[in-house]
Parts: sequence; C-alpha cells; structure tokens
Amino acid sequence: MLIANRGEIACRVIATARAMGLRTIAVFSEADAEARHVALADMAVPIGQAAAAESYLRIDKIVEAALETGAEAIHPGYGFLSENPDFVDAVEAAGLIFVGPSADAIRAMGLKDAAKALMEKAGVPVVPGYHGDDQSDARLAEEADRIGYPVLIKAVGGGGGKGMRAVEAPGGFASALASARAEAASAFGNAGVLIEKLIQTPRHIEVQVFGDGARAVHLFERDCSLQRRHQKVIEEAPAPGMTEEMRAAMGAAAVRAAEAVGYRGAGTVEFIVDGSNGLSPDRFWFMEMNTRLQVEHPVTEAITGVDLVEWQLRVAMGEGLLLEQEALRITGHAVEARLYAEDAGAGFLPATGRLDRLVFPEDARIDTGVVEGDRISPHYDPMIAKIVTHGADREAALKAMDRALAGTGIAGTVTNLGFLSRLVAQPDFRAGRVDTGLIGREIEALAPDPEPSSVAVAVAAVAALDAHDGPMAGFQLWGGRRHRVLLGEREIWVTVTGDGFEVDAGGTRHRVSRDGTRWWVDGILRDLAVLAAPGEIALHGGERTRFTLADPLARAASASAAGAIEAPMPGRVTAVRTRAGDEVREGEALLTLEAMKMEHALAAPRDGVVAEVLVVEGGQVEAGAVLLRLEELPE
Repeated sequence: MLIANRGEIACRVIATARAMGLRTIAVFSEADAEARHVALADMAVPIGQAAAAESYLRIDKIVEAALETGAEAIHPGYGFLSENPDFVDAVEAAGLIFVGPSADAIRAMGLKDAAKALMEKAGVPVVPGYHGDDQSDARLAEEADRIGYPVLIKAVGGGGGKGMRAVEAPGGFASALASARAEAASAFGNAGVLIEKLIQTPRHIEVQVFGDGARAVHLFERDCSLQRRHQKVIEEAPAPGMTEEMRAAMGAAAVRAAEAVGYRGAGTVEFIVDGSNGLSPDRFWFMEMNTRLQVEHPVTEAITGVDLVEWQLRVAMGEGLLLEQEALRITGHAVEARLYAEDAGAGFLPATGRLDRLVFPEDARIDTGVVEGDRISPHYDPMIAKIVTHGADREAALKAMDRALAGTGIAGTVTNLGFLSRLVAQPDFRAGRVDTGLIGREIEALAPDPEPSSVAVAVAAVAALDAHDGPMAGFQLWGGRRHRVLLGEREIWVTVTGDGFEVDAGGTRHRVSRDGTRWWVDGILRDLAVLAAPGEIALHGGERTRFTLADPLARAASASAAGAIEAPMPGRVTAVRTRAGDEVREGEALLTLEAMKMEHALAAPRDGVVAEVLVVEGGQVEAGAVLLRLEELPE
C-alpha cells in the first residue's frame, strides 16, 4: 500500500499497515528526503519539489509511483488529496484500491450548500439558514433579515475560517458579504456563500462514523470546541456534559448522514451545538462532513479500543463492519493536544528551526512525524506531534495531560507547549465549561509566556556554562571562578564554589548544584529538566521557559539596523503594499508573507518613510532576510 501523505499521519498509517503484514510505500518531496515516514516505510519514491503543488498534490505522480512499485492500494491520510474526488477517480481508473469513501460521497459532501440540502432530506437537523442558488445581494440580505441577526456568512466551497464573516446587525451586512465573497473566490475559486443563524455560545461537537458502503455505525462523539482562528487546538472524547439522550440523537443523525451517501470508511459528521444552557437533543445542527480520517481520531481510538486505520484497511479489502453498534462502548476519557512550532505570544506565528533536542514522555501516546535533529519546514503545516492521554474519567485524563506536557521538552525552535499547559489548566476548561470562543476571551492570559522565576534563571545560567565548556569540572579551566552569562537581555553572574554554584539572578541569589539530570536550588530538589541546544537553553517540567544565549555584539548589530523590516520565517512574498518614498504609519501593513499555508501581514513598527523595498511579489525569502528599510520622517 502506498501512503499519499507525509508527517505524523503517514507514520501512523504505516504502523498499522505493518502490524497487519502489509508492505508500505512512502512518497516524499525534496524537503522530506530524510523524513521519518520515509525511514519507516519499506519503499519510498520521490515525487517532486518541496512545494506541495509540485509533489503531494500531484495526482499523476502519486498514481505513477503506485503503479511503478506494484502497490495495490493508496491510503490518502488527511489533508492534501484526501477529499479530492478527482484523485479517487484517478486511483480507481488505474486499477488501484482507494482506502476511503467513493468519489460520489466526497462530491456530495464537498459543497456546504448541497450537503445541507442533502442532510435536510435525510432528516438531519441543519442550522436555520439559506443555501440557495440565488446569490444576488438583495436576496442574501433578505434571507439574513428572515433568519434574524446575528448571522454568519460562510463560503460554500471550503473551510478553515476562510470566506466566513459574522454580522451582528443589518448595517454591516453588505460590506461583510463583499469581503467574504472576495476571500472565498481567492481561496477556493468559488465566490458562492450561504447564510446561517449565528449561534451565540457555540460548541463544536463531532461524531465519528464508519461505513461499509451500505450500513454505518458511530463511534461516539468528540468535543473540538477549543479553537483559535477556526483551527482545533485540544480535542477530547467523550464531550463534557454529554447526556445519553443527546448522544443517542447525535449518533443517529450522524449515521443517517453517512448512510445517505453510501459512505465507506472513516468519516466525521461535525455539528454546531448551542451550549448556552447545557446540552439538549433539540439544539444541535449539522455543519459539514469530513470525508476522511480526522487529525483527532486518536481520542476515539482511546475510548473505544478500536484501531480506525485497521478498520479502514479491512473495509477497503472488502470486509463489512467489524462491530455492530450495540457492541461499541465508551471506556474512560481521552484528551489530545496539538503541539506546533509556533509563537503563541506573537499571534501564533508559525516557526521554523531545527529540533536540536526532542523529549517526549513515555506514559502518553505520541503521534509524530519528526525525530530529534529534524528541521521544521516552511512548506508544510508546523505540527510537531499530537500528545494523547487517557484516564478513567475526565479529570484523570487531564492530570495525565498535565504530566505529559510537563514531560515534553524541545530545544531549537519556539513551540506552543507553554500555551497548551496554561490552556489545559484554565479553570473554565477544567470545569468542562467550553465553547469555541474560550481561547479568544482568555487569550491575554493564555498566550504570553510568564516571566521566568529567579530559580529558573539560576538553573539556566549554570546550564549555559555547562553547554559552553562541557562537564562541570571544566569550569576551572576558564581562568576565573566568577563568570558572566548572558541569557537574552539578562546579565547573570555565576560563581563556582566547592560544592556547586552561587548565582546572582537579577539581584536574587541562589545556590545551585546538579546531581546527574536533577537540579537542586537552595537545598531543594526542583522539578526542572534542562535541554541545551546551540544558542539556547530550554527548561521544562514544573516551569517551562527558554533562553537565548545572547552575543552582545549581535545585539548591537541588530540595534543599529532598527529600520530594517526582516522576514520572521522563510516564505513567499504575496503582496507588497508600499514603495520607496511612501510615508507610513505605525501598524500600517507593508507587505504580506505566505508561509506554512498561512498569510502573515508585516506592519510598520513605527512612523517613517520607506527608503527602499528589497523584494518583489512572488519572491521567496529566507528567515531574517531584510525585506524593506524605513527612515525617520523628515522634520
């Protein structure tokens, strides 16, 4: 079987396929030649350049690779071509088995408006709204009035929040409609929209379904309400506060949805739920169906004991449903956290970098496509791993997640680990009071990393000395017992003593010693683990923080180039909004950079005059490249 994907999902599929005795074939782009999924597979075939459009989205190259290697089937994973009906047609036309639903089922669920009409016919509740063919401004405004404000404008051809606008009152409808249409046309090549009633306290609860082409079962629900920019962050199963009555109603509706399109394989029926007054069987509505395996499928596997990939493969081989609905049971509770290379404090800006050190806990399920030493590519989603924990109940699963996040250590790139730890501990989430707006409301408390304690600074300073000159015994060779350490902007003085170190951490003094990997501060064993990487010290455990090992000459050079606007990551310049000689104001968008499937507007850090623009639209840039320069405004 060939896996037409990369990263953690390719590794996940390979694991089950090999356990079933199947030989696996990986495909890879130029950027992924040394990737983990390539190393795990029995065979691997190069299919093109780093850009997904030149490799993982090339139907012809993937089918050709399957035929050349003697593959009998293709598993699409998720993302890329997994919900492309033309890919299914091409696979089957080549005489191969597609591990997934039929092209007809994918097409039926591919457009939100057509899918909603089909679901209404199948008796699945849908959000009150309009998804008709008349797309005139007047008709859409009339339908919005009929539905009643607030309303939601949504692109019919896609997802991920693109082409979506919330409108609170009639006066804002026209401008929101124009904006949604323009974004939808750009993102999906389809400017069509639908109008829905906006649910004020929404929860995102989805139901895992599985079909054999004739019948379907559901494997219960997952709550995916913790989202940022319409992207899921933490998922759990079962949903907090779920009643047996509502679970039965949602499960039955999801099965009707799957059977309405003759669904084969694993899929997810997503519902929007009104969580304003608890969960009720008359307040959930169909949003869409994802005709593929989901990123968050491990939490369903944890509570049901089912290997969904094995089920996919067995149904693709011609077997029927492996279990009847009555045989499926929920055992305990599971939580999944998505670990990304991104800077939560900088608006979740994706990051690149080398995973110089990578440590995962042994008592959690880790689905990952990387190993220590890998680089985070700017060409693909910056997910590092999915961390999954399971417990007898929700609190046990969350406590296990606390431990798992504390036991995860990364050095070499910024990550969202601290954000995840704070989110899991957030009181409303901990109490099960979740909705899709929670992260947005609490972002000021969740996103920024807190200032490190003086204890953490002291440990990092000693670790920095160790990183500079190897084992502790080597410190005496430096010609002095008192050493200056720069941790970012912090100047720390470390004095070597007979049994350890005296550290002056910003006016606070600590005694530090180390016993193997254990750190003692002021005679107390601290829950801190240290990872050292070139130019960086990262701490995890009871406190998570990272320090750059600053070079004072580098800081001076950076300060002298304050007028330079630099690329925060490698990417492609998609828009240049200014030119030399323009006066700009602080916060004004100067250009747009596309990286890791997202666009990032770079704004003027202060008022000034554009001295020179050093890039052109469509150009590729490296991280740190100077994009343009600003001069002071004339007197």
